[in-house]
Amino acid sequence: MHDLLCFCCQNSGCADYGKRNHGNLTVCGRYGPRQQRLLYCRTCKARFSERKGTPLFDTRLPADKVLAVLHHLAEGCGVRQTSRLVGVSKDTVARYSVLAGEHAQQLHDELVAFSPDLHFPRSSLICDLLRR
Repeated sequence: MHDLLCFCCQNSGCADYGKRNHGNLTVCGRYGPRQQRLLYCRTCKARFSERKGTPLFDTRLPADKVLAVLHHLAEGCGVRQTSRLVGVSKDTVARYSVLAGEHAQQLHDELVAFSPDLHFPRSSLICDLLRR
């Protein structure tokens, strides 16, 4: 079950909410036509999809098609061009673009919250640079 180390409980009321590699998650089943794993939190007894909290949650497209859409957008292709290349509608491209952007913002906020606090008084930083 070492592949569960990157997951965390998605229940905001759980004591282990957002804590990765905590050992509280197990696979309790599979669901859907693509047999997605259903995860179980031993702490709060909640069940949730392994894709919850990702841009792939509740998607109707196969994962490879969603990733192709996001790859084309990341490479600078426009919405129309991406929809033509991947074979999906423009609305689908726009929807996944928004989902991925929201997820990236949440991930950024999470990483910044855990980054070291580097607040230096500006004057001391300038003095240090002038001394060199």
